Amino acid sequence: MRSSMMSMVVLGAALASAAPTLSSSLVKRASSSCTFNSAASASASAKSCSTVVLDNIEVPAGETLDLSDLASSSTAKPPSATRNGMGPLIRSSGSNIILTGTSNHTINGGGERWWDGEGTNGGKTKPKFFYAHDLDDSTITGLNVKNTPVQAFSVQSDNPVLNRITIENSDGDYNGGHNTDAFDVSESNGVTIRNAVVRNQDDCLAVNSGTNIVFTGGTCSGGHGLSIGSVGGRDDNTVSNVTISHSTVSNSANGIRIKTISRATSKVSGVTFNNIQLSGITEYGVVIEQDYENGSPTGTPTTGVPITDLTMQQVTGSVESDDTPVYILCGDGSCSDWTWLNVDVTGGESRSKCENVPSGASC
Repeated sequence: MRSSMMSMVVLGAALASAAPTLSSSLVKRASSSCTFNSAASASASAKSCSTVVLDNIEVPAGETLDLSDLASSSTAKPPSATRNGMGPLIRSSGSNIILTGTSNHTINGGGERWWDGEGTNGGKTKPKFFYAHDLDDSTITGLNVKNTPVQAFSVQSDNPVLNRITIENSDGDYNGGHNTDAFDVSESNGVTIRNAVVRNQDDCLAVNSGTNIVFTGGTCSGGHGLSIGSVGGRDDNTVSNVTISHSTVSNSANGIRIKTISRATSKVSGVTFNNIQLSGITEYGVVIEQDYENGSPTGTPTTGVPITDLTMQQVTGSVESDDTPVYILCGDGSCSDWTWLNVDVTGGESRSKCENVPSGASC
């Protein structure tokens, strides 16, 4: 706990029923104790209580367990809907908040109710799991999450710490899980994510915009690896001072990926990947592309989002026999000042169509 003025949320065991069910308690500096049996009543009144018990609360489709504005210095509430028209299952905002899990708990998002292989690209309308928006100078620690419908944690905050979060979406491998990103970071400063364990079907980490971002000690499996981007096409399109280190990526489509949007304008600078171990990679060990459009590569790079001051250090491991260890596709002059040290990704076949590879890097 950072100071005696922090609010605390304790999330206990959760079971999936007709809708995701949460059993939790919240401790806040005020004068009363409250017990709630519905998401609506907790969302409306939790901020007025010192101790809140959330007793097997169901979060019905289209509703949100709203733990916003828990501290006196909290900022405006986050958006009430995702891009697919449905709000998250849980959201929290405020300053100096601690959210932590009890021992042996599981928060079950009930993703199997929504999974249809389409993710956010179509099919059923699916809620994101957790909005950590405007959750500033706060900590989320020790949560065990299972079966998120789509993306798990959407982070848009200043100086949050997310520590020891486990996201177990392996069931989605066989039941149509898609776009189950673990941590999507955007419009943030000073985010730290430590000791995450992720099994999913999309990015373990995706930094879409923000500065001073740290991801370390991660264990990622089954998804799309550790990503910067796609960068471009948002209100904030700058990524700077990002360090991703001391992590493993296994049995995933990609190990490390940086992708920028075709014909967009912005920048990616000061990104470091250090001590990343790869195994069982089925597409690309390291892939850096400046050609994304409508979610897919075009093969034609553009120069509007330069990638500069990139460090790739102590990246080791292997890809499957028919796959690609390293692929770089940059626009003319838009990738520069790269440091490439002890990058040793073996197996597969090298790509002969790499373009504009900066001095020092190899493809």
